[in-house]
Amino acid sequence: MSKPMINHRGPEFAKLIADMTTSLKACFRTSGDVLTLTSSGTGGLEASIVNFLSPGDHVLGVTVGFFGDRIADIAQAYGADVARLEFAAGTGADPGAIRRHLSERPDTRAVLVTHNESSTGVTNPLRDIAAIVRETDALLIVDAVSSLVGIDVRVDDWGLDVVTTASQKAWAAPPGLAMVSVSERAWRANGSAQMPRYYWDLKVAKQWLGRGQTQATPAIPLFFALNEALSLIKREGLEDAIARHARVGARARAGAVDLGLELFARPDVASNTVTAIKAPPGIDGNAIVNLVRDEYGIELAGGQGPFAGKIFRIGHLGWVDESDIDETIDALRVALPRLGFKVPVVGKR
Repeated sequence: MSKPMINHRGPEFAKLIADMTTSLKACFRTSGDVLTLTSSGTGGLEASIVNFLSPGDHVLGVTVGFFGDRIADIAQAYGADVARLEFAAGTGADPGAIRRHLSERPDTRAVLVTHNESSTGVTNPLRDIAAIVRETDALLIVDAVSSLVGIDVRVDDWGLDVVTTASQKAWAAPPGLAMVSVSERAWRANGSAQMPRYYWDLKVAKQWLGRGQTQATPAIPLFFALNEALSLIKREGLEDAIARHARVGARARAGAVDLGLELFARPDVASNTVTAIKAPPGIDGNAIVNLVRDEYGIELAGGQGPFAGKIFRIGHLGWVDESDIDETIDALRVALPRLGFKVPVVGKR
């Protein structure tokens, strides 16, 4: 990121964005288009809605938490007729319930799914959901912000139409870039989509990419950073990176259980990129986050929305390995008794 600025209308940037896009396609596992926006993940999600839908379109929002609600909120803000299919926090979406809704509403234009619900530490069964959506004409629009390159995602094989991710998650780059893949089916829908857009116009972004440029000035240092992060992923190997996330996820969950804590997510849907843990009775989850940060220099995350203070979360996505998890569990082992929680003695639970 400390490299000198380059002309974003010049040949150096054209090579940079071309190389980066080729690497991104390999990680998305797609031969289709992948577009990079100077934006947060939420901006990418807004782009994934406004480019392919029209006001009044019936849309199914599948939600198991805060971020499932967010993408549904975006669609609703732009005038879509959004039906929310909600599942209990800590559980994953039921593909059968999605099939039932689609059979009852054959006019459904799109299904919105958050692959990895980081607010609750849940990974939805995306491949199964995709198979059901592909039985219909609906588009499948996926929030993969906290899953891609940390959890298996196969855009072409699974038939995912629009998939959004963000640079600061498992990609291990700084925040500020959103990456969006678009299928041919989605491009056909784009031809009749009537939601307003300008900065988020992906058709325009594709045209500019063909020239080796972006429509507006990109965050060039972030492009440098993401390109380097992609080199590190390539060096490790995508499959190995996904396997590493599985190992550290399992280690985080096992470590929390050894401390006598209760996991928030059901075991069969527990995420490999973030572990949500119930705060012990009588202890504010935010107090745990604050103590571990201030005294032990480790960043945890609190709960969001209705779970603020009730859970805390260990993020283990990006450039994280087993030693980081062990250090986190060791810090919790010391910190929790200071807040009044009795940690079981090892071997005497």
